[in-house]
Amino acid sequence: MVSIPSGLTLRALSLPISCHRIPWRRVSTAATGSDSLKPYYITTPIFYPNSVPHIGHLYSLVVGDTFARYNQIRHPKRPVHFVNGTDEHGWKIQKAAEAKGMEPLAFCDQLSIHFRELIRKADVNVTRFTRTTEKEHCEAVGHLWRQLDAQGLIYKGQHDGWYSISDECFYTETQITKVETPAGTQVSETRYMSIETSSSVERLTEENYKFRLSQFREPLLAHYKRNPDTIFPASQYDVVMEMLSEPMSDLSISRPRARLRWGIPVPTDPEQTIYVWIDALTTYLSSVGYPWSSGNGLAQGWPPNLQVIGKDILRFHAIYLPAMLLALDMPLSHKLLSHAHWTVEHRKMSKSLGNVVDPITAIDQYGIDVVRYYLARVGGRFKGDTSWDSEQLEKVSKEIASLLGNLYLRITSKSIQTRALQGGDGTTLSSGAEGTGFEGVSQTLVDRLQGLQEQVETNMDGMVVAEALEQITLVLREANAVLTAVAPWAKSTPVQTVHDIHVLTLECLRVCGILLQPFMPGKSGELLNALGVSTDRRSLADAVFDVGRVELDKVIPGVKLF
Repeated sequence: MVSIPSGLTLRALSLPISCHRIPWRRVSTAATGSDSLKPYYITTPIFYPNSVPHIGHLYSLVVGDTFARYNQIRHPKRPVHFVNGTDEHGWKIQKAAEAKGMEPLAFCDQLSIHFRELIRKADVNVTRFTRTTEKEHCEAVGHLWRQLDAQGLIYKGQHDGWYSISDECFYTETQITKVETPAGTQVSETRYMSIETSSSVERLTEENYKFRLSQFREPLLAHYKRNPDTIFPASQYDVVMEMLSEPMSDLSISRPRARLRWGIPVPTDPEQTIYVWIDALTTYLSSVGYPWSSGNGLAQGWPPNLQVIGKDILRFHAIYLPAMLLALDMPLSHKLLSHAHWTVEHRKMSKSLGNVVDPITAIDQYGIDVVRYYLARVGGRFKGDTSWDSEQLEKVSKEIASLLGNLYLRITSKSIQTRALQGGDGTTLSSGAEGTGFEGVSQTLVDRLQGLQEQVETNMDGMVVAEALEQITLVLREANAVLTAVAPWAKSTPVQTVHDIHVLTLECLRVCGILLQPFMPGKSGELLNALGVSTDRRSLADAVFDVGRVELDKVIPGVKLF
């Protein structure tokens, strides 16, 4: 339990300790096929609710949800645990609440709702939403602290360094830079900022607790040398290796309670507050039941198979968290996806610049499936910052509506369906198409369809979401081209050819519909329903080209997807 000064209750404190009980749904850990199969565990950053969500929050959620849904169709019998939440402690929350004249917990209650609403509107299938103010989480943080302390890895000392209020962490001399006021300005000013995040820093000296991070530089370096694929993209792996190439200082892991009241007290010292990042990083453990009554959490899903983060918090997830896990002899995460940021006209989004993109507005205007498609198509390579472009979003919206929605409307028109049934029963392609030119124009489509499942699987394994989606888009583009070339609506086109193009296009839509489920869960579901594809025939294994999978009498004509 978290220690509370004698004689005080939670409500008696000037700023209440925030650990409170919230009803939440635990994820079932019962295996559905193989009891020995570890659940697939994926996390995104827990979000800091000092303001409403922006497009960057939606991006992390969609990336995480894409991989979660992909693994659901890849291994239908394997449980998927997908965790998100809100990081509700720290100085920024404390000050933001004061500015609103609110208690911090009430302030967090209010803003946390916005993030839950974003998850709902984004059709993100989070299985656990964790708030760091929950009682279970606070107890987990206290337990982790005591475990580290029992190992002799925590000590109290004087800390002198550069502190960023925005990032809520200390930086060393090598991690900051001096910024001079440009010549010609009226007021001469020198300030210092973090090289990693460009946040302002100030010199600060205080007594706090430290974690012996320096002891883990060599083990971490050895781990990443043995496992270079642990961090994606490779450029972010290089960043981590550069961080580890220099000697590391021990990590300050608490703040004097006189300076930071809104947070979890150090279990053995109520005059100190646990560093907000230790608190936040423990979320990944507490969300799957840590501390576990027995074992290492494997049955609950630990360690994470994939952690999705923004590049600005790479240090915390690639160095601080793994160091704590090594200290406690816990398995490390399998994969860290450190994605780049979304900008506006190549400038970082900022409330002061007034260029923050509201994800709810974009969803309301275009629909979530189009926005998800855009985020994956344009921002799914993760190697560099991507500029949010409303004109590009409009273009992408029209692209998918034409390639997918219009294709379905065209091929299921009454005239084509009537003539197609005259040419066959949909179970095989007829031989009557020989000499009509149909075989020639369709061969490229057939070839693409036969290799599509493998291409998508390869690209998703390689973390290249945009390329996986590109392969699906190419097939849909080819299907539209074949349909136009064959012109099954023309009376001069033989009924056998009409039948074959009808069957081939429906099969193309079936395969693409299955593969689009991680990217566009809503529209792909509507498409598969319209095609009469049963819910137990929508796994990755079903996404193979096989004429006859679509039963013509179950196809619903005229369904408008967009």
